[in-house]
Amino acid sequence: MLEVNRIPPKIGWYLAGFVDGEGSFNVSFRPRADYAVPWKVSLCFNISQRDPAMLSHFKRHLRCGTMRQRRDGVWYFEVNNLEAIRANVIPFFKRFDFMSAKKKRDFAKFVELAEIIGSREHRTREQIEKILAIRRDMNDGGKRKYVDEAILARFENPQRLHARPPATPGG
Repeated sequence: MLEVNRIPPKIGWYLAGFVDGEGSFNVSFRPRADYAVPWKVSLCFNISQRDPAMLSHFKRHLRCGTMRQRRDGVWYFEVNNLEAIRANVIPFFKRFDFMSAKKKRDFAKFVELAEIIGSREHRTREQIEKILAIRRDMNDGGKRKYVDEAILARFENPQRLHARPPATPGG
């Protein structure tokens, strides 16, 4: 577990400010045939930059996560392990919070999602609907691989993986 009180305030506030402008808190859905429910629900905190030096500070001070380089040369740091998110990422940003209302909102929703997923309450359609409602307000709606309707439809028909709902007649 991260000893957040041992992080120098100057470093903590700088990293939090950086995330306030450049970071992202996300929830994703991945289809799974081998799960009790048709989706794996995952949380991810990430930041991307062309220069990996800044990102290495996050890895060092959060004591978790991975750094990778994409084909286009952009580096990204991400934490997608739920236990690391709960033990390191969330305590860090609870101590070193954000100035922008948008990032505060997204982080609060991320914390709520971590509680739901961590308690394993996300294994029913009703809980997935709750997660989708929370996700809807994160990252200003954001770009989604699977729309809500496709996620919910898979509970009725596990083979259905449409990223977009079928076209309506005349439209």
